[in-house]
Amino acid sequence: MCGRFTLRHPRRVRIWGVPAAELFDVNPRFNIAPSQQILAVTQIDEKRTLGLFDWGLAPSWSTEATGFINARAETLELKRSFSDSFHSRRCLIPADGFYEWQKRGKIKQPFYFQLQDETPFAFAGIWDEWRRDGVSKISCAIITTTPNKLLAEIHDRMPAMLPAEHYDAWLNRDTQSEELMSILAPFPAAAMKSYPVSSDVNHAKIDNETLVQPVESILEAQPSLF
Repeated sequence: MCGRFTLRHPRRVRIWGVPAAELFDVNPRFNIAPSQQILAVTQIDEKRTLGLFDWGLAPSWSTEATGFINARAETLELKRSFSDSFHSRRCLIPADGFYEWQKRGKIKQPFYFQLQDETPFAFAGIWDEWRRDGVSKISCAIITTTPNKLLAEIHDRMPAMLPAEHYDAWLNRDTQSEELMSILAPFPAAAMKSYPVSSDVNHAKIDNETLVQPVESILEAQPSLF
């Protein structure tokens, strides 16, 4: 899954068709958490728009405004919660890193993942608009896929990170399902790097640059039983 991510350098985001000026007032984030508002790029016809969406997809037909932070690529066409958005409401979610936790017994060690050159990238996402009693909520979910070799050592899922050459196809409503599914392949492990970070990331109220600084893994520090 993907439950926390970063956008440390929002002005470095380059998504074709979205003016860079729209990112000038975006503050750096080091611990973006579910239910918070996140940036997402959508496209209607040929026009792209950068907006703020609630992180947690609430389907339009749902009785509640709560929703899914992640959508498994394998079930996008099978689950009612995702299928309509997958076919007609896809988005790009700018990021430059994300966290995942390795479990050993009761111990959970967070790791930070980013590209080798630390540049921003985009998660594949889907979105929907929920309306009830005059209240409107636009929300989204990050799609997850099977892990690459780097992630597989830590977790059995990873967010679907899209190479820039696939942005157009992902946002184009006319792209066929077969091509869309092929786009959701695991991102190349050789283009990424990771390291353990502080468990402070577990607390959503902590949002500063210390969270992405390397630390000694608490898993390695545990005494061996043998």
